[in-house]
Amino acid sequence: MTITQLQYVLAVAEYQNFTLAAEKCFVTQPTLSMQIQKIEEELNILIFDRSKKPIQLTDIGQKIVNQAKNIVAEAGKIKDIVEYQKGFIGGEFRLGIIPTIMPTLLPMFLNNFIKKYPKVKLIIEELNTNEIILRLKNGHLDAAIAVTPLEDEKIKEIVLYFEPFVAYVPENFKISHKDEIEISDLNLGDILLLQDGHCFRDGILNLCKNKNAIFDSNFQLESGSFETLIKLADEGLGTTLLPYLHSLDLKEKDQQKLRHFKEPKPAREVSLIYPKSELKIHIIDALRNTISGIVKGAITFQNVQIISPLPKK
Repeated sequence: MTITQLQYVLAVAEYQNFTLAAEKCFVTQPTLSMQIQKIEEELNILIFDRSKKPIQLTDIGQKIVNQAKNIVAEAGKIKDIVEYQKGFIGGEFRLGIIPTIMPTLLPMFLNNFIKKYPKVKLIIEELNTNEIILRLKNGHLDAAIAVTPLEDEKIKEIVLYFEPFVAYVPENFKISHKDEIEISDLNLGDILLLQDGHCFRDGILNLCKNKNAIFDSNFQLESGSFETLIKLADEGLGTTLLPYLHSLDLKEKDQQKLRHFKEPKPAREVSLIYPKSELKIHIIDALRNTISGIVKGAITFQNVQIISPLPKK
């Protein structure tokens, strides 16, 4: 059997469809089917139960797929070792970034990185944390930038920076007279939140002590936009919390509505995450060094309290 044949097996296992798997592997469906059949004949077993729709793995097929993932990943390391030894940093690199980080961080480092490493072809996608974890495990992303810790044993994390939370408080609101606020000043019932699925929302829920507050409101908001939350706050509908880097982009008149927390400042931990296989680690290291060097000048806070991004169970 060959590495290519194993890659075909993994594709069918993931997409549960021979035609779709062939498209993703850039081969014809008969070619892919023939190569998988060769493995089955060589091993004298069936990897897939073709009588079921969608196609399902047999019991032995599941064990083969688990081992095939390890073999394909380890084989990929050989090319990485050679490129690293030659000092070559290039090739295609697929990077995922969560929505609450992408708009502020990407413009800070992208131009610098592509100038420094012109042979790297970055393919960047904005994805939520759950999608990122799934794609990392399926081999569809090489790395991602997300809020950690994720507590996933199959994923490695390298901390890039700690980003404090900042409150956006409209004039004449309860805590607008304070120069600095404390976590105890927050009332969850007053805070406008991002829609469910955003880890920044979960961070706020974990931050607030009165998590059982009743939302006394005649509207229900589902938005993934900080700009929308800010505009609603300006209409007197509540306050909101922002990541520190996002707060730097506000207009001067809106900057005056920001309230920073007393130390230790609640903050989120932003990390570069990647599979434990460590494929393309030389590019991962290059990304880490580029981002850390740039952000260090923008975020200088030291005394912070890390807020978990994981939903409370």
